[in-house]
Amino acid sequence: MTTVLLLGSGGREHALAWKLAQDAEVARLIAAPGSDAIAALADTHPCDIENPDAVLALARTQGAEFVVIGPEAPLAAGVSDALSATGVAVFGPSRAAAQLETSKSFTKEIADAVGAPTARWRRFDALAPALAWVQAEGAPIVVKADGLAAGKGVTVAATVAEASAALEAIFSEPGAAAVVEDCMIGPEASLFALSDGETVLPFGDAQDHKRAFDGDLGPNTGGMGAFSPAPILTPALQARAMDEIVRPVAAELARRGMPYRGVLYAGLMLTADGPKLVEFNARFGDPETQAMMLRLASPLLPLLRACAQGGLAAAAPEWRAEAAVTVVLAARGYPGAYDTGSRIGGLARARAVEGVEIFEAGTRHAAGEVLAQGGRVLNVGALGPDLPAALARAYAAVDALDWPEGFCRRDIGASAG
Repeated sequence: MTTVLLLGSGGREHALAWKLAQDAEVARLIAAPGSDAIAALADTHPCDIENPDAVLALARTQGAEFVVIGPEAPLAAGVSDALSATGVAVFGPSRAAAQLETSKSFTKEIADAVGAPTARWRRFDALAPALAWVQAEGAPIVVKADGLAAGKGVTVAATVAEASAALEAIFSEPGAAAVVEDCMIGPEASLFALSDGETVLPFGDAQDHKRAFDGDLGPNTGGMGAFSPAPILTPALQARAMDEIVRPVAAELARRGMPYRGVLYAGLMLTADGPKLVEFNARFGDPETQAMMLRLASPLLPLLRACAQGGLAAAAPEWRAEAAVTVVLAARGYPGAYDTGSRIGGLARARAVEGVEIFEAGTRHAAGEVLAQGGRVLNVGALGPDLPAALARAYAAVDALDWPEGFCRRDIGASAG
């Protein structure tokens, strides 16, 4: 039996807490800082989870034997390193290995070193040469902030003017850097893998919807919905991506003395020439995790522990045959300015729909009511015998809600054909 500390407070962490709470090996689940929704599943404690000393102190005082890092910011802050150095087992890569997410140029350099297929790219530390490059290359072209941007630091620019505006926004911040790369053509898919530093296993797949509005219109967001599995990522394409991208990158990190231990999330572009790397994330995706936890039949903790402590070669994750989907409800105005504090009604009706689980990403509970407290607010998930059935259940639950201040995309899953 294990006391587990989960770091984070969003919809992804609500889904992870929901899955971990079902695990017979979890004696006690603690969350920091957690949320009002997560508090129904775990003991929550206020904590600055980007402060390694604060996390270590909480783990010690609460007797946590295993720590699960949900979001990327604690990885960038070195929380995993601090815990490992003092003998606390932790799921989440070291700060050095997490550069696969925190530095776009680091990822590109690693990909180039192992010959992993990806877009041609250049890194810029100043605005003027970046603008000159874009002018010379033309559009479409992709502009990325070279650092953490909560899933919103990427502009797929259809025009030189749009690319230039994106660069100007990036370089308005002191010390900024940008990566500019060729625009790859094809559908995108998300491939997840678990790694213990030596063994790398595929761990599910999904397709995300980044744009705010139906038809893939509007600004990029942290994700407006996802479905799993992704039919377009066939077993042959998945095997090719593992062999040509994921495993070689993990092997290169180990060769450089920074073995990757955790979940490695590869964003892939499925081009006419095969899968190519768009980006890596060093943690579970959001909202893909919400759909994937619905499908995962295996207990979660043993898989996470194997990543941290070794032995992943003996693991065999099992998945339900059903399809899963999550539809994100966001506050009107997101990803721009939005209001908070509006009341969300109908949650009991929505949760009563067959196959539905609702994970709360940005809410607070007060006087028996659930109030919106963020940009992405609810993740309405559903299992179904196939994707259309799962979608029907999810949207039936959406329609049971009473929240006029929110909106969602109505075409989640349409890309699956």
